[in-house]
Amino acid sequence: MTARIIDGKALSKRLREGFKQRVGKLVEQGLQPGLAVILVGDNPASRVYVGNKVKACEECGVRSFHIALPDDAAEAEVLATIARLNADPAVHGILIQLPLPPHIDNRNVLEAISVHKDVDGFHLYNVGGLVVGNTIFPPCTPYGVQLLLDTTGTDVAGKNVVVVGASNIVGKPMALMLLQREATVTICHAKTRDLAQHTILADILIVAAGKPGLIVSQMVKQGAIVIDVGINRLPDGKIVGDVDFEGVKEKASWITPVPGGVGPMTVTMLIENTLRSAERALHVRGSDDYQDWEAPVLKGA
Repeated sequence: MTARIIDGKALSKRLREGFKQRVGKLVEQGLQPGLAVILVGDNPASRVYVGNKVKACEECGVRSFHIALPDDAAEAEVLATIARLNADPAVHGILIQLPLPPHIDNRNVLEAISVHKDVDGFHLYNVGGLVVGNTIFPPCTPYGVQLLLDTTGTDVAGKNVVVVGASNIVGKPMALMLLQREATVTICHAKTRDLAQHTILADILIVAAGKPGLIVSQMVKQGAIVIDVGINRLPDGKIVGDVDFEGVKEKASWITPVPGGVGPMTVTMLIENTLRSAERALHVRGSDDYQDWEAPVLKGA
């Protein structure tokens, strides 16, 4: 068996075409969606990520506001910038590019963003909302993973899903979103003993540990769906995931490549959340109740 590829680039392109139509409808009603990105410091990787987000905005017709603050900017200055953007009706989404310099408290900054503009889905309200299935904005990477799973036609209800990695950004919210779909979820992390004992039971294996080559074929169940969230740069400059792609693809039924799998979807879901925020502002959908938060993207896919 050779796994079929779950193409995140292709799905992302398809979704963004639909985004252009949604932006057009908003503009017809006098509103251009706006996304503000705050970058503190001059981290080279962060500059690249911010550039990708600005480029995605331009592609879809979303106005971008790029706010660059120096590395020694005081936390109070960052909070004041957020307060200004919270009050700006032209801004529908706000994100802080992480990591922040060590003298700034991440939690204070993330919680300062208005819940209604928290398009990264990191505010405690949005994270907590995942527990009851009533979040305003789902976090972008798990949201993208869920849509990639949907393209395989797999019903996750009752499936054994193993998530490797327990971060607040991917692992934990991913597990909560899968629980909402009635999957049986196991979370593994750095202290998990005998990782292979868990992964070999997974019908769906989602890996977000940040360790290149962590998952090899012997750890994967025959016919499993494997989603590799990891993005690691090797000393020779090559980008790889957390999964030994060449080995595992001979055992899995579906697999995401790195690059070209989950990565493109993360930025795409950021734009999706920004559009939903703008649509809320105009009551385009006729309601502020977004419990059915998957439907807008899936209908346009």
